[in-house]
Amino acid sequence: MASLTIRNIDELTKQRLRLRAAKHGLSMEEEARRLLKEALGSTVPAKLGQRLLGRFAESAGEEFKLPGRRAPRKPPRWDQPA
Repeated sequence: MASLTIRNIDELTKQRLRLRAAKHGLSMEEEARRLLKEALGSTVPAKLGQRLLGRFAESAGEEFKLPGRRAPRKPPRWDQPA
């Protein structure tokens, strides 16, 4: 785990962090860790499919139908003349 030192925090912010930590029964350090995690969200990015689904969910509703699949064509035979 990495360490982080934060300097030049005003007294009011420090006091509010101390009170919040006490309210939750935590140390100031643990409360700061939790606040940072909450503010920054998940560190694991969503998978591409999930991101695309989230982005285009409104435009791809129930009426959106994927085209049917067809059997692939036969590959060309290079050993025979056309």
